[in-house]
Amino acid sequence: MEVKGEIYRVSGPVVTVTGLQAKMYDLVKVGDEGLMGEVIQILGPKTIIQVYEETAGIKPGEPCYSTGSSLSVELGPGLLSSIYDGVQRPLHVLLERTGGFIGRGVTADGLDHKKLWEFKPVAKKGDSVKGGDVIGVVQETVNIEHKIMVPPDISGTISDIKSGNFTVVDTICTLTDGTELQMMQKWPVRRPRPVRTKLTPTRPLVTGMRILDGLFPVAKGGTAAIPGPFGSGKTVTQQSLAKWSDTEIVVYIGCGERGNEMADVLSEFPELEDPQTGRPLMERTVLIANTSNMPVAAREASVYTGITIAEYFRDMGLDVSLMADSTSRWAEAMREISSRLEEMPGEEGYPAYLSARLAEFYERAGVAESLCGETGSITVIGAVSPPGGDFSEPVTQNTLRIVKVFWALDAKLSQRRHFPAINWLNSYSLYKDSLNDWFADNVAPDYVPLRERAMEMLQTESELQEIVQLVGSDALPDDQQLLLEITRMLREIFLQQNAFHPVDAYSPFAQQYRILKAIMKWGDAAMEALKSGVPVPEILKLESKNVLAKVKYEEKFDESMNAVLTQMDKEFASLRGR
Repeated sequence: MEVKGEIYRVSGPVVTVTGLQAKMYDLVKVGDEGLMGEVIQILGPKTIIQVYEETAGIKPGEPCYSTGSSLSVELGPGLLSSIYDGVQRPLHVLLERTGGFIGRGVTADGLDHKKLWEFKPVAKKGDSVKGGDVIGVVQETVNIEHKIMVPPDISGTISDIKSGNFTVVDTICTLTDGTELQMMQKWPVRRPRPVRTKLTPTRPLVTGMRILDGLFPVAKGGTAAIPGPFGSGKTVTQQSLAKWSDTEIVVYIGCGERGNEMADVLSEFPELEDPQTGRPLMERTVLIANTSNMPVAAREASVYTGITIAEYFRDMGLDVSLMADSTSRWAEAMREISSRLEEMPGEEGYPAYLSARLAEFYERAGVAESLCGETGSITVIGAVSPPGGDFSEPVTQNTLRIVKVFWALDAKLSQRRHFPAINWLNSYSLYKDSLNDWFADNVAPDYVPLRERAMEMLQTESELQEIVQLVGSDALPDDQQLLLEITRMLREIFLQQNAFHPVDAYSPFAQQYRILKAIMKWGDAAMEALKSGVPVPEILKLESKNVLAKVKYEEKFDESMNAVLTQMDKEFASLRGR
């Protein structure tokens, strides 16, 4: 590789080079150590590069090399179970080469180029193929069959196709025009992978979290944001979603998170058991770790790396959930690079293109018919970390304009040990109407009316609480005192959930429906008893109310719920018969 330019100026992760012949977003090697960087601006003879590694010690006059290609990821067998940094360097490889801390100028292939995979062709000699067509399969893990596809920009007729054990860089198929196909393909991270058509999301992402599935569902192929202050449970919520959501593939991006939190993820995920298959969860997971002490430019690239990997699995017809934790740190990286470029700052110093970049990222979610005719989806769930929990700051506000589900974490709820600490009055879902038919067909015909009624009661409770704080609950009419008790049951039994409990961590839809219906049944029976003259204190003494609170922790849920409903009927019958 010949020298194309030399360093003119260094400003943190932003390096100015003169004499370099390069295009926008070309990958370059900077300095004597060959640090990885990307062209982000061209000003006449000067080329501006953001460097993905620490630039301390780099000085003007050092050489700069252009690779002639943009930042791309390697896509093929071996992605699953991998742990990468922000530019798809495997962390275990970097550990072997540099020790505890990532050394500078170290390069590593995204996929193992030496490992053999058994390739089974499904296409044959003479077949005409085009971009996205499946030519063979590899059993990557016990439960995931990896489809080997023709790269989107290639088409032709097969002249030769092999079967057997090959590495990802071996030629497995040759077209009549001489094009050689491998199991691996490369794709530039900033360019969305093409699809035949985008479809309307009509199925919910089943998360097993009652407040999310029940009150604020997100569709498969939808977008959601979890904003919340420090300590409100963003990371635990996202980890629960990664573990329990009913998707085949999970891509988890730790973007600028604290090192200790990311260390917890890296140590816990390999040990977690996949509740769907009983196998290790890592077998269907790709982790991208980019902690807060890593260079900011790599943080900016990490979300693009993650979404491109997700699109690749979507193209196989798989459902993918992508967790980005957190997009605020990504925006902070953009702000730092923008200031180094001396661009005109927008609100709170963020670049003027903040909204466009966020939209660009979230728009790559969706349900799509891929080029091979399969239907897959990417559900993007982004955590937002507003400083001081201020939801009016630019990243949160710009995110809310784009996403359709807003799960608002509340510091006050977390201080009261109410988890998940999602505020049911501030949160919303714009997918409710489009998912109502699915709920009616797959859960229960009366599930949606029950949910709407529960939300109305919780909103009424909020209004009554203002009066209670002034004059006390005893000043309220009896029916309103009883309503406060029913909504307390909704909050503590239905909305609260223990992410670390072996049974309560995941609540299937059938279980969620029965819990909600049981609370409403108790409430209706209590109101009837009140109308028949039974005093409120007598109703509140009923034991079934306390037993109902424990049912969600029982392994034999249906038996326990049936017993509680029977007890409930007997207790209210005895009240009416007094």
